[in-house]
Amino acid sequence: MRNRIIRLLVCLCSLWPLVAEGRDSLQFSLLTCAPGQQVYELFGHTAIRCRNFTRGTDVVYNYGMFDFGAPNFVMRFVRGETDYELGVVPFRRFEYEYAMRGSSVKEQVLGLNHYEALRLDSLLRANSLPENRVYRYNYFYDNCTSRARDRIEDALGGWIMYPPGVEGATFRDWVHQYTENHPWTDFGISLCLGAEADRPINGRSQMFLPDNLRQAMNHATVRGGDERPIRKLVKSETEILPSVKDAGEDMPGFPLTPMQTALLLLAVVAGCSVWEWKRRRVMWGMDVLLFLLQGVAGCVIAFLFFFSVHPTVGSNFLLILFNPLPLIGLPWMVICARKGKKCLYDMANAAILTLFIAFLPLIPQKISLVVVPLALNLLIRSVLHLAVARSKRQA
Repeated sequence: MRNRIIRLLVCLCSLWPLVAEGRDSLQFSLLTCAPGQQVYELFGHTAIRCRNFTRGTDVVYNYGMFDFGAPNFVMRFVRGETDYELGVVPFRRFEYEYAMRGSSVKEQVLGLNHYEALRLDSLLRANSLPENRVYRYNYFYDNCTSRARDRIEDALGGWIMYPPGVEGATFRDWVHQYTENHPWTDFGISLCLGAEADRPINGRSQMFLPDNLRQAMNHATVRGGDERPIRKLVKSETEILPSVKDAGEDMPGFPLTPMQTALLLLAVVAGCSVWEWKRRRVMWGMDVLLFLLQGVAGCVIAFLFFFSVHPTVGSNFLLILFNPLPLIGLPWMVICARKGKKCLYDMANAAILTLFIAFLPLIPQKISLVVVPLALNLLIRSVLHLAVARSKRQA
């Protein structure tokens, strides 16, 4: 009997290295990719890497997969009904894609114990099933970065403590940091974001950006039920793929910034308006162009305001300036001018634009200063119409 017990103990001891190897076979990392040049690449990307040393597998769980060719993709994107999905790809393929872009990739190895790693592995596998992989994408609140963070939190039972974020920072502030070298993209996004984007957000909400999550993870701790720090969440951080170009550098495009374009347009409109006033005539081609652009921009903002489920596009005070009404008022202006009558639309438009410019600093929304010369263009044209109509009546 004693010999059997000894042989059993020897057998168990011989199996211990295999057991230990099995416990340490899973390694999870958070991958943070630097921004690229395309609009959807400007803010970087986050994914989860899983290495199974026992099975010799190395895969990346990527919550940022989407299909441009999906039916009505653009319309669904504008409405805020874009569906993304979790994709599982070999790490080498993922690495090759970002190497071709020239973007760096940083890896943070997570300090998970055996049971936490198993739990995370189970969660990601279940999430990658066809019936579970698709989710409704929300840029600020439910994107590829926040999804990766949430799965890690689920695996640890939510016992992760993060450092505080930047006090007073807003969604618009963070977006501007990544788009300031792309002035036209920055201007377009600024037009679409409403007053909700200017409310201060907490540190957790600031993790919608990949690099913000990376920095938060570096200082995060895993706590137990007694609220005492146990260990750091991140064991180590390395740059596994260096950058080969300045991904923040703007791509060659239109040579003028939005402000330069708006000021140049203002100079042309003001000069032409003076010439028209002196000759008591109106060049309607310029008005058609200006008010048509105002109306089209107004249609986009109005659609986002009333119909889109995107957060932060409601309560957009730019709807005062950019709205669809010019598309209706323009024919009315032309008819009144040809008959030499005062146009009520011009009067209302001039009053609204004057009040908008005067009270712009009081509007509870951070509005790009580019809109000031744009508003002045429209104001000058409405005032010119009224002045020319009055002079014709007096003549």
